[in-house]
Amino acid sequence: MRSIKNITAGLLLGAALMACQNTASDATKDAASETTTSETKQAKADSKASGFDKTLASAKARIAARLDSSLDIPVPLNPGGGYTHEKHKANGFLIYDVGQLYKLTGDKKYAEFAAQAMMDYADVYPSWDLHPAKKEQSPGRMFWQNLNESMWLLNVAQCYDAIKDTLTDEQREKIETDLLRNMADFLSVGAPETFNKVHNHGTWATAAVGLTGYAIGDDEYVEQALLGLDKSGEAGFLKQMDVLFSPDGYYNEGPYYHRFALKPFVIFGQAVQKNNPERKIWEKRDGILKKATYSLVHQAYGGLFFPINDAIKEKGIRTDELLNAVAIVYDLTGDTGLLSIAEEQDTFVLTPESRKLAADLAAGKATPFEYASMRLGDGQNGDQGALDILRASNDPNGLAVIVKNTSQGLGHGHFDKMGLLVYDAGHEILLDYGAARFLNIEAKYGGHYLPENNTYAKQTVAHNALVVDETSHFNGDVDVGNANWPTVGEFVNEDGLKMTSAEIDTAYDDVRLGRTVAMIEDAAFDSPIIIDVMEAHAEGTHSYDLPFFYKGHLIETNFELQANPRVRRPLGRTNGYQYLWKTAEAEPIDGMSQITWLLDKKFYSVTSAVPPDTQVVFTEVGATDPNFNLLPETGFMLRAQTDDGVSFISVIEPHGDYNPTLEYTIGSHSAVKSIRHFENGGDEYIHIETKAGDRVGLGLAGDGDADTVHTIDADGTEVTWTGPYKLFHSEKHKAAEK
Repeated sequence: MRSIKNITAGLLLGAALMACQNTASDATKDAASETTTSETKQAKADSKASGFDKTLASAKARIAARLDSSLDIPVPLNPGGGYTHEKHKANGFLIYDVGQLYKLTGDKKYAEFAAQAMMDYADVYPSWDLHPAKKEQSPGRMFWQNLNESMWLLNVAQCYDAIKDTLTDEQREKIETDLLRNMADFLSVGAPETFNKVHNHGTWATAAVGLTGYAIGDDEYVEQALLGLDKSGEAGFLKQMDVLFSPDGYYNEGPYYHRFALKPFVIFGQAVQKNNPERKIWEKRDGILKKATYSLVHQAYGGLFFPINDAIKEKGIRTDELLNAVAIVYDLTGDTGLLSIAEEQDTFVLTPESRKLAADLAAGKATPFEYASMRLGDGQNGDQGALDILRASNDPNGLAVIVKNTSQGLGHGHFDKMGLLVYDAGHEILLDYGAARFLNIEAKYGGHYLPENNTYAKQTVAHNALVVDETSHFNGDVDVGNANWPTVGEFVNEDGLKMTSAEIDTAYDDVRLGRTVAMIEDAAFDSPIIIDVMEAHAEGTHSYDLPFFYKGHLIETNFELQANPRVRRPLGRTNGYQYLWKTAEAEPIDGMSQITWLLDKKFYSVTSAVPPDTQVVFTEVGATDPNFNLLPETGFMLRAQTDDGVSFISVIEPHGDYNPTLEYTIGSHSAVKSIRHFENGGDEYIHIETKAGDRVGLGLAGDGDADTVHTIDADGTEVTWTGPYKLFHSEKHKAAEK
């Protein structure tokens, strides 16, 4: 295992996630003071001054037409996306909204509407049996699964709490008995397999039942919610807080489900703090719920969450869950960095906390949120791998690299150990498919995850991760995956160099995989570049495929493509290969593959040093898919067969400028002339030469401490360094530093 020293000891995540956002850099402040006039500031303030008021006015106008009509409460019939599902979901949000409007305005017309709506539901809910389209694992009554029931109750319980003082004794009795208690009992003692489960479904169930307990004044519900049905503490909300997040606030299932689970965590956490302050819920595990909010923001690029594991790629920071979380955490911390996130969200929720947030944003109190390179440890104790985030700067749309060195992620996890994602200039550059699902679109498999989610999207070949023998990691076995994770090296975060390394020897029998990814800045290149060292160590003959899925238009290669446009065949038959069209193939020139594409107005090149007899295979998603369930994505893979392991050494390079409006092109060709890889024992040296004659090198130690000297013969040139690594800058860069 390559040992990498953590240069930035100060980037301890407890501090990085909650403190680095508090102040802008002096340079940013100076620039702002020089370039922003008082008139511009005032105009900006005026534009935001009524942000919450606009939200409030919009809600009033939207609901006004509903106040004179009763709710349509259909008998449950449809699964997700169907009429009855969407109608009950909309009714739940409406009841929540009118409750919040009453709390914010004091206008009793909202309370009266809410009371009648809940009375109408109380009339029918007890008579409903299990949903006819019930999911076999967690059936609901109003919805096809009790998860949706929990979400509905969480909203309605908050409404009841807001308006209960306006109700008659008869109304209270009916609503509490026939609706709230009936539903809470169904979700708790009626579904212990969900309620006591440490999982996002369990989080929603415990939060909904606990909020109901606070709303109706029943401590039994609250205690069961916090500690599990038997109140032993082996299940329940507090256990969820202990297990589902790492000490850094990373959620085991990935950012998509992190977002989903965050709302019940912060909403119920807020209720616990209000009603039982002695529990100090916001201090639990060193402020884990606050950390969870910050870490989720850090797992976003261009406003969208990293599509790790099962993920709908359109989900981002503007979701209701994070709107609530940011407002609540801002209320707790006063961290002005969160105001810039609120500005990017550009909408508000109907809560007092959101109103305060909007007011402070309008007052010009926002400071930049400090996006940073960081390691988010995975697992309850932070020792089950990590999600590594490398950012070239604190620009939320700048160059960023994500390496998935995490654990499996339970049933929503994908088989993509040490998978790679790259972003730049506001775009996905090297991308992840995410989940194969059309959320709540009934016509597409009833809104379920599509069958191809298991057979393609979860498979290793659907990711930028190494595949051995055309078989997915852990042979596609979730239980095996959950029991194994990469061993991570330490994290490097210094000026000019961000780097992470990890390895795993359990993804395949008798094969050890290792990946080191470094982001470097050198004057020989116009932008930071990424060095990707992907290796497999094995005895015996194996095939190795390293896919790169890219977004953009292919521009050039350093080899001649061999394509047969008349006949396209699937690349394979199983493990996701059956869904990839083989569109072209090629042989690298002199052991080097170079591929360039254009995205928006920028060029990107992947230059790779590869073993002899390597093929480059170009692919497109969509084969063996008669129902067109999969979205087309283009990619290429480096393909080799060896009897002693493999090394794919790649440089990922942003470059150039394309302007079709002004009709000019600059720097469309890669600057990389060659990549050479030298080894001595476990030590490695990667040597990059540019077409301009500049040379950049990276030395990586296989073992040893900070004082160990490492030496490699690079074709007669002795390369020496001390410690776990060394970046050898070009002469151009050294001259620029002087």
